[in-house]
Amino acid sequence: MSRSGNKGLILLILSYVAFISLGMPDGLTGVAWPGIRETFGLPIDAIGLVMICGTVGYSLSGFFSGVTVRWLGVGGLLALSCALTSSTLLLYGLSPRWIFFPLGSLLGGIGAGAIDAGVNHYVEKHYSERMMQWLHGSFGIGITAGPLIMTLGLEQSGSWRTGYFVVCAVQAMLAGIFFLSRRLWAEDSLQGEGEDTHSAEEASLKETLKQSGAWLSMIIFLLYVGAEIGLGLWVYSLLTESRGVALAVAGMITGSYWGAFTAGRFLAGWYTKKLRPRQILYGSIFAALLGTLILMFFRSAAGSVAGVALTGFSIAPIFPSLVSDTENRVGRAYVGHTIGMQLSASGLGAAFIPLLAGVLARHFGLEVISPYLGGIFLLLLVCLWFSGRKNSLPNS
Repeated sequence: MSRSGNKGLILLILSYVAFISLGMPDGLTGVAWPGIRETFGLPIDAIGLVMICGTVGYSLSGFFSGVTVRWLGVGGLLALSCALTSSTLLLYGLSPRWIFFPLGSLLGGIGAGAIDAGVNHYVEKHYSERMMQWLHGSFGIGITAGPLIMTLGLEQSGSWRTGYFVVCAVQAMLAGIFFLSRRLWAEDSLQGEGEDTHSAEEASLKETLKQSGAWLSMIIFLLYVGAEIGLGLWVYSLLTESRGVALAVAGMITGSYWGAFTAGRFLAGWYTKKLRPRQILYGSIFAALLGTLILMFFRSAAGSVAGVALTGFSIAPIFPSLVSDTENRVGRAYVGHTIGMQLSASGLGAAFIPLLAGVLARHFGLEVISPYLGGIFLLLLVCLWFSGRKNSLPNS
């Protein structure tokens, strides 16, 4: 293998490590939340403020990621982002008051948004579509490990703070790795295997904003990401507080959601070449609906495992496939700006759909979570169908 080939492999591995680090903190809070609520005497939906602050930080960071990359480089950006995330987790672990959680979430959102935007752009530019699928599978590894680390910390120490300290140390170590490797990310000597060699004329942002398909795409991403994060966030509370499942078992079931999600992402790297994005999307959403129905009507531990795992496995290829299907929804000229708009909308969905789930759970009980998320998947299916229909109409 040539030097440039070795460099490309190293940077691909580092990109995957970056996405593992991105997912790991996201898997912690769902398991820790019951203990955090008890410690600070909070209502069940207080987590909404944390989600909103995280979304603000994520959106701001992602929006300005292009400027930050030019200033720091990809490696410097990743080092700074992991350092911010590590600081956030340390703040959570040491926090004497509830107010430090939304403040820390803002800081962590800034770190997460920079990693997400920077690495997605880098891999999309230099590597193949299969590598992109596996990049998002790496996120699943991190978000699967998070609940397991927090569950183990609770079992060993009886405190939710332990899990935050462990992942804080991991993030600090990764910040050091990215800092030391920052010079490797210079793009002038890397010839990407999937780099786009043609340049199509693109519409302006103003023109893209006039397209109904672009706005519908934003709604689709908002719904999907909100449902994905919503179930991962609330399933532990549903199992322990409503169904009486033992804490360790509930932690494993929560981990099974992200574990199945991760397995689905890596398998998708193989079968996406044989199926069109629309086929994958419709099949995945229908299977996710079935998973939420199982979770709704079969409330035993076994039924919960089946519903959670099926849903996690089913939704795995949706996000990458939605990105690949963007051109079908809006047309090639509008793809560039629409993708950015979609990512912004996904951040909003990750905050507000779980927040609304918490509000509903406070008023109607935690069992409302399953039908609520089932409704989100059904609405997603309708929007996806309508986006294809709109694109088939004249002047759409």
